[in-house]
Amino acid sequence: MPRPIQATIDIHALRHNLAQIKAAAPDALVWAVVKANAYGHGIERVFEALRAADGFALLDLSEAERVRQLGWRGPVLLLEGAFETRDLELCSRLNLWHVVHNEAQIDMLAVHKTHQPHRVFLKMNSGMNRLGFAPSAFRAAWTRLNALPQVDEISLMTHFSDADGEKGIEAAVATFSKFTHDLSGERSLCNSAAVLRHAKAQNVRADWVRPGIALYGSAPDFPLHTASEWQLQPVMSLNAAIVGVQHLQPGDTVGYGSSFVADRAMRIGVVSCGYADGYPRSAPTGTPVCVDGVRTHTVGRVSMDMITVDLTPLPQAGLGSEVTLWGLPQKTNAGATEVAGAAGVSIDEVAMAAGTVGYELMCALSQRVPVNTSS
Repeated sequence: MPRPIQATIDIHALRHNLAQIKAAAPDALVWAVVKANAYGHGIERVFEALRAADGFALLDLSEAERVRQLGWRGPVLLLEGAFETRDLELCSRLNLWHVVHNEAQIDMLAVHKTHQPHRVFLKMNSGMNRLGFAPSAFRAAWTRLNALPQVDEISLMTHFSDADGEKGIEAAVATFSKFTHDLSGERSLCNSAAVLRHAKAQNVRADWVRPGIALYGSAPDFPLHTASEWQLQPVMSLNAAIVGVQHLQPGDTVGYGSSFVADRAMRIGVVSCGYADGYPRSAPTGTPVCVDGVRTHTVGRVSMDMITVDLTPLPQAGLGSEVTLWGLPQKTNAGATEVAGAAGVSIDEVAMAAGTVGYELMCALSQRVPVNTSS
């Protein structure tokens, strides 16, 4: 019998979330961002559900090849562009669009021999200070690209550092608008947070939006908003089972370092999931979990292969009970007492408890965890 742990990818939820993005930016074309193997969900698993997008955006040439092998003939965008000159050969062969964010990438294009001019997205650094040309250098970069026979259309893009927070995007949008207002080319500005929070604002609506995390059912601005408040549905669920039960007395400890000390008589369950499966080791006592459809919480440290949870409020739970680490339960227990609104655990709640973000948990799902798809 295999170890009782499984991740489930909900294809219906993925289609639903894409529809929500389209509704939030009805006039824009949509890049479905599938970098990092579709945020840990698997490009091959999510592909059919995301075919309703207008293009796929990713980082790696190998991922671009996979999308093409799946039969996609529409736009594919390399979000960090080419890393060396020979990458452009594959861009030509696979008809990949690619971001240009520095002078070296323009140099590569200038010596690239191609019969088919490239479609590029010229990126401005509007305050994120990662990739992109400084606003003052942006026009010169556009002019240089525009003069190259290797370049066809030039689209313009930027990335927001604070679309999910109080600072917002006003300053970045003003900078982008000031230095691009008379340049030709389609625009792409919005990530998930900007689509949901700002896409209808003046100068923000653009030709392309680039949703990532929202597609997969996580709120880009949690805890200000939950995924359900954005009408997003969880795509990934991680479920395991109770494989052991211990009875504690006051003063008994749990796990490595004896970091948890019982202050009362307790019953705890040992769960077949640990940090080697992708569950965050930093998750403290009190991190929410769901057992047989009822919410409870972890106790003690996360181990490589196990975590422990408080079963005191669940007298019916025991060996074999389903434990939802994040997402939704995949089976129901007729003896469980349902708690209103507590049928699952959002990945954002777990991430916040562990001091990280839902993105990391999705991407950290271990290869040893079997993955099922549900439609």
